[in-house]
Amino acid sequence: MTPVPLPTGNVAWPPEDTRRPRELYETWGAWYTGDPDELAAVYGGGIGAGRGFYEDPHRGVIGRAITRVARWFWGQAPTPGQAPTRLHVPLASDIAEASAQLLFEELPAITVDQAQDRLDAIVDEAGLHATLLEGAEICAAYGGVYLRVSWDTEVAGVPLVDAITPDTAAPEWRRGMLSAVTFWRVVADDHGRIWRHLERHEPGRVLHGLYEGARDRLGRPVPLADHPDTAGLAKQVDADGAIPTGHERLAVVYVPNIRPNRSLRGSPLGRADIAGVEPLMDQLDEVWSSWGREHRLAVARAIVPRYLLQDLGAGAGARFDELREFFTGVDIPPTTDATTSQLVQMMQPDIRVEEHARTCEALATQVIRGAGYSASTFGEDGGQAVTATEVRARQRRTYQTRARKIGYWRPQLVSLVEALLAVDASVFPGAGAVAERPVVEWPDDVAPDPEALSRTLVSIATAEAASVRTRVRMLHPDWDEAAVAEEVERIRADRVGEADPWASGAELAGNLLDDRDQGDRVED
Repeated sequence: MTPVPLPTGNVAWPPEDTRRPRELYETWGAWYTGDPDELAAVYGGGIGAGRGFYEDPHRGVIGRAITRVARWFWGQAPTPGQAPTRLHVPLASDIAEASAQLLFEELPAITVDQAQDRLDAIVDEAGLHATLLEGAEICAAYGGVYLRVSWDTEVAGVPLVDAITPDTAAPEWRRGMLSAVTFWRVVADDHGRIWRHLERHEPGRVLHGLYEGARDRLGRPVPLADHPDTAGLAKQVDADGAIPTGHERLAVVYVPNIRPNRSLRGSPLGRADIAGVEPLMDQLDEVWSSWGREHRLAVARAIVPRYLLQDLGAGAGARFDELREFFTGVDIPPTTDATTSQLVQMMQPDIRVEEHARTCEALATQVIRGAGYSASTFGEDGGQAVTATEVRARQRRTYQTRARKIGYWRPQLVSLVEALLAVDASVFPGAGAVAERPVVEWPDDVAPDPEALSRTLVSIATAEAASVRTRVRMLHPDWDEAAVAEEVERIRADRVGEADPWASGAELAGNLLDDRDQGDRVED
């Protein structure tokens, strides 16, 4: 494939082929950030707006169809003269955060045949664990994430990794695989005069360009030295505006969240966790706002006759002082036998707490399930102590989703680490890194219950159903063969002259053998 240089000419920007994905990112991003103004802008319910994302005739057939068949709470225009009262339940961000924790609460084991110490130093100094947590949350929220390898010798002595949201990327694909990608960022906005920095990743190199244009046009290329944000790159690029990476492949990977993307059939882009449940979240916000509205309206209010109001003067109106203890000089008609206290009536409507709570719970459960998780993942299990087996049973849907996501993350994490090592070997040649593909293994999703495991091991030992070596493997599944063999030898040494609580009857009888014969026996 012949590399395509950075764009020339005053082309439209962002590129037209990124329009539909960016519309989805705009919607999912509004739910993820939870900003009421963003939600109102997306769905057309902003102040002074009558057109939103789904009402714009230039936004596509799908958006217009949704407008006709759905009633969006966030698409309603606010009542004139009334303060905004719409409330948002931040469930989308909770789901994205939970997804990240499920994948990277513990850093996967990353091993290489050569220079493991150097890789460990890179992982530690670059903060790879934190970056992966950040990237996984972005991935769940936007349907995918780009992980980019970069370096700055004045900042760190190792290559760095950045997590980039997909709404500022123009990817290129070949047989469903990322073949090149162009990132852009606005470095200055001077009253519509937009300065953009474009960064194009190709196999083996990264091209940089600076452009001066308008909001919807890229404009003309200008020297990198013309802006302080890109001036440092001007000294590093070659005649083509490129910087070699030292890696024969891309120094960036794209991780899809879940495929297929149902709104972009045939696209290699992923879909967000909340894709398809946006109407339910909209309904949840409507019910939650109704609950808040009833709370506001249920404030106790006093209904009093007009003559109990205090006149504030001409044109200033009147008020009732609810803290006043005595009223004097109140004229009551002779035919009225009501006292002054009886004339002041208190009104306090009931709040439908139970009805709102049940509705919100049902809607939230459906959103969580539609996103691919079990309700118990979000603490809806009452807080009872349960075993690992019970956890797995209750959260079966969650762990199915986790396993599916690991299938997308594993190959891309392998490629990312390979790029890290290649860049490190090129930029920091004396550090000892060697470009190679690592082995990546995720930890178990549910830690075994120690008490249940102990009972199991005792039962196995009593039944003489497994050797000491096998039982050590069961207790320490993360140990390698050398560590297992060393532990078995320690157990044998401690067994001499004392009863072993794990030992079977035959093994206890073996304690009477000579120490030399005992040491020569080998168990499978």
